[in-house]
Formats: sequence, C-alpha cells, structure tokens
Amino acid sequence: MFALVGDVMAYPEFVPWITAMRTWNARSLGAGVETVDAEAGVGFSFLKERFSTRVRRDAGNRQINVSLLSGPFRKLENQWRFTEDPRGGTTVDFDIDFQFKSRLLDAMLAANFGHAVERLMGCFEDRARTLYSDAASQP
Repeated sequence: MFALVGDVMAYPEFVPWITAMRTWNARSLGAGVETVDAEAGVGFSFLKERFSTRVRRDAGNRQINVSLLSGPFRKLENQWRFTEDPRGGTTVDFDIDFQFKSRLLDAMLAANFGHAVERLMGCFEDRARTLYSDAASQP
C-alpha cells in the first residue's frame, strides 16, 4: 500500500478527477526517505485547477507526507500512515488539513468532505484489489 500511495504518477490511472500529473525534483534524502514535487491537474464538472505539492515518502516509518507548494489552496497538508493489521493486510490512516483561498470552494468542499474522502479511499482500495489480488492469486 505504501508503494501504491507513493506512486503519484499513476494517480490519473485510477483517481477519476485527477486528469494529469507531472513530477520533478525527485531526490533521495537517505535511509529510505525520498521527496518529489508533483503537480496535479484536477477536473470536476465545473472546476479545473492545478496544484503542486511536495511528497515525502519515508519507507522506514511507513509514512507519506504531502505539503502544498502552490495552487488554489491557502493550506494543504496530508499524511498517510501504514501499519500491519494483525488480522492480515495493512491499516491505512489518512489525515488531511486544507483550506481553499476561495471561500466558496472551501464551503462547497467542506459540505461534501466526508463523501469526497470516502470516494478517494475507494479509488485506492479498488486499485489495491486490482494490483495485489491478481498478484496474490498467481502461483
């Protein structure tokens, strides 16, 4: 799951509202820690935006942190944490803190925040099933 979430270039393949992705400035900080800057194109029926983030992947701590570089947000930070589930699989904790520059966008997303996060998590769960269920059934 860490690899799936950390592969931001693949997001347009399975997150329907991410229409484009480009990365630059990839670097290793040592001890399993890497960063990359990423610009996402996002499209909804009424909204098309781009925003840039710095993605910090820490394999040793099984954590991915994302922070805002530029875009329609006043603030954007999220964190993914991955822990082994004793019953099997991986538990994924996702925290996000954001605020749009536009009060209208902020109010619209806040009203639909729970649904938006559910849909996002569903995209990652479906992708994991596609990638890992097939691999687990291979001899």
